[in-house]
Amino acid sequence: MTNSRIPGFYKLSLDQKLDALAKAAGMDLDLLTPLLTSGLLTTQEADLMVENVVATHNLPLGIGLNFTINGIDRLIPMVIEEPSVVAGASFMAKLARTGGGFHATSSAPEMIGQIQILDVDDIPAAIMAIEGERGSLLAQADQIDPILKELGGGARDLEIRVIEDSPIGAFLVLHLIYDVRDAMGANAVNTACEKLAPRLEELTGGRVHLRILSNLSDRRLAKVKCTIPVDELAFETSPHPNLLPRGEGTSPLSPRERAEGEGIRNYTGEEVRDGIIEAWAFAAVDPYRAATHNKGIMNGVDAVVIATGNDWRAIEAGAHAFAARDGKYTSLSTWGQDGDGNLVGTLEMPMAVGIVGGATRVHPTAQIALKLMKVNTASELAEIIVAVGLAQNLAALRALATEGIQRGHMSLHARQVAIAAGASGELVEQVAAQMVAEKMVRIDRAEEILKKKKPIIR
Repeated sequence: MTNSRIPGFYKLSLDQKLDALAKAAGMDLDLLTPLLTSGLLTTQEADLMVENVVATHNLPLGIGLNFTINGIDRLIPMVIEEPSVVAGASFMAKLARTGGGFHATSSAPEMIGQIQILDVDDIPAAIMAIEGERGSLLAQADQIDPILKELGGGARDLEIRVIEDSPIGAFLVLHLIYDVRDAMGANAVNTACEKLAPRLEELTGGRVHLRILSNLSDRRLAKVKCTIPVDELAFETSPHPNLLPRGEGTSPLSPRERAEGEGIRNYTGEEVRDGIIEAWAFAAVDPYRAATHNKGIMNGVDAVVIATGNDWRAIEAGAHAFAARDGKYTSLSTWGQDGDGNLVGTLEMPMAVGIVGGATRVHPTAQIALKLMKVNTASELAEIIVAVGLAQNLAALRALATEGIQRGHMSLHARQVAIAAGASGELVEQVAAQMVAEKMVRIDRAEEILKKKKPIIR
């Protein structure tokens, strides 16, 4: 059984991390070692995936720790270049464990295919004609993928819409509702729409134009909830932070900082809870704030989507369209308190991901990521992804509501700045630590510090 708690994971060497990961996941180490070697996508493999390939582009893959989702511990691969995301999500997952972890659900994996029908002379008659052949149309759509049908998927329903006020006048739109099981579903749905086009033209006397899947997959939703005991939200901080540990969250105060006592701030659980709710309320009513708020959610969501070879652009498009479904762009998450004063958060969003087909089955690292998470269905994967999104949302809100987003983020960002300035080995941490202490995380300052630390070679 997987154990997502690996204390001190960030301190280990790369080899030690893989060994600890294999033990925590109950997997053979040989299945994970390709992450450091042949697990990377080769140019030959990439050349078969997209056009005009000349190279591959690698991003960091970190492991989200401490996650308990529906009572199951999950080790979660996250691919992202932004500092503090993996650490923040992991630390919030640790807090969520104290309240029972994350509880997630998902709806049936039904996607929407849209068929645009133009030049219809009699729209009411066309609608009646389509309704009269509903059964035969669904049966026809079912024939496009016998394997999917055998697995329990296939055409589920037809919805007819009349678009009245468009720049080209009124036209019909037919929605084909299609259960795609464990696939993302774009190919199956697009093929089914193509299959129906000739028959729809016969029935309506119109002209079928676009026939394509919609990325606003609002029939394929994933929802997650967590409860954080209010006492677990309390913490102590100082104006002179050490660098954040990469996998655990805010570092403890040093003995010197405790002795000085200057600027130490104690946040009560109630203060943190109320600050988080107040910060969420801003995003709930203001689209300018909501855009950044939801971007924080997508930091966690996209990282897992990319790690598993899924289409992160489709997920982004669906998420933001869903956030504006009532005519005003708003927060995807909600935060409040229960009757005992504990912090309660929820997140609901479209989640059209798959575990079969496409890059998910072609990219070697995506295959390892799925094995590490031990997911058996696309619905399971969707539930994991929204849990990570809610955890990352909580991490951002907690930072904003208390010590400020820059404190932890800039501590981790300082390492990247130090490397960009030319630091390597132990100098990376030394240069980064000095910039953080000075509250001056800039490349020119990193270069100045590095010049003083590097020995002069004669």
